[in-house]
Amino acid sequence: MDELIAKSATEIVALLQSGDISIDDTLDALEARIAEADGAINALPTLCFERARAAAQQRNFSGSMLGGIPVAIKDLEDVAGVRTTYGSKVSENHVPDASDLLVATIETNGGIVYAKSNTPEYGSGANTFNDVFGATRNPYDLSRSVGGSSGGAAAALASGSAWLAQGSDLGGSLRTPASFCGVTSLRPSPGLIPSSPGLQPFEVYAQKGPMARNLTDLALFADAMAGCSPLAGLGKPHQASAFRDAAARPRQPLRIAFSTDLGITDTAAEVVTVCSAAMAQLEHASTAIESAHPDLSMTHEAFDVSRALGYALSYGPDLERIRALIKPENLWNIEQGLELTRDDILAAMAAQGQVFQNASRFMQDYDLLICPAAIVTPYPVEERYPGYSDGLAYSEYYRWLAIVYAITTTTLPVITLPCGKTEAGLPVGLQLIGKAHGESDLFACASYIEQVFEWDPLQAIEAR
Repeated sequence: MDELIAKSATEIVALLQSGDISIDDTLDALEARIAEADGAINALPTLCFERARAAAQQRNFSGSMLGGIPVAIKDLEDVAGVRTTYGSKVSENHVPDASDLLVATIETNGGIVYAKSNTPEYGSGANTFNDVFGATRNPYDLSRSVGGSSGGAAAALASGSAWLAQGSDLGGSLRTPASFCGVTSLRPSPGLIPSSPGLQPFEVYAQKGPMARNLTDLALFADAMAGCSPLAGLGKPHQASAFRDAAARPRQPLRIAFSTDLGITDTAAEVVTVCSAAMAQLEHASTAIESAHPDLSMTHEAFDVSRALGYALSYGPDLERIRALIKPENLWNIEQGLELTRDDILAAMAAQGQVFQNASRFMQDYDLLICPAAIVTPYPVEERYPGYSDGLAYSEYYRWLAIVYAITTTTLPVITLPCGKTEAGLPVGLQLIGKAHGESDLFACASYIEQVFEWDPLQAIEAR
């Protein structure tokens, strides 16, 4: 394994800023690592090293937050001059002229885009495969899924093909892959990380965020993404080093609520075993842990309708043109949205408001709410979704994600941390859920918990 690949993103940035290494050194290391490892994993199907090397020559990165470190961007986000497919045959030859606002922010803060990470078509389904590039495989076990939809990003980090990777999350798309691949992610509060507004400038369900191998790197990348933009519908001020400062000051959470199921789903026994063992470690470290969760019983009604409405808005007008090219699950998603009634939408909006109130009030009594980031361990990559081979209907195909989309519906910020492995050696992650708009406190508590768990982020890299 290349010496640079084994270093953290924070270490790479420090070496770049001191002049001890060059951007070309980092790109050379990544090119070699991708050639060695990614053929089997398929995390980064689109590479743009020539663009990255040109960017390195055209700008002085000294003093920038990211210092010229290479960054992987999810294939749902436009990168100017780079093939961007959204995981769909509909757009397989699309090359955008302009980058998404978030990509531009990352580049302004010193990140250099060198690759696009694989994603399921339109980011749906929580298993990273598509008809353009095929499936991404788990670095811990190539027969297993990486989850989705930020599966290519998570797999690239775990396999050493990335130091930092951007992802996005509607129904767990940052959290499920982080859990399946043993990496960390932040699903932020609405408005913290601005991106191009599209057709829903005030969307609170779908959020974009950072992924990394450890919490310090995650804080660095989150700082580089956050801040206000006059081009975004939602935004909030951000102090440039707020998350790095918080992560550098670990704080023991004094009162934690823990739930294995949030009262709305079933969780596999092996996941419960690993997560419960991790919580026992925290309890041994003198943290008070209570078995509790907010009332999230209205989650399904709130999330299902909002999700379907988003599909109808984004893809409904082109449905007849794209019908034969998209996967059947997405056809179902769009048609569900087009069939929504006024009463469906009114009831869902009321349910969303109730879920937020229940969750935000509940969190006034706790530093963190903790629960599994996935109710199953990584499943066979050939399964389109858990239960597919058993004939599970499309009406239930994403119900296994309730433990993550319930938290989406609350809009509370979430950091996913790996907490252990199953007997088969597959990673398991926890959602660390903070108070509304409480990312800085969340980073401080998560930093303490990461130290307790002592997870080695180089496990999959060394194995490959």
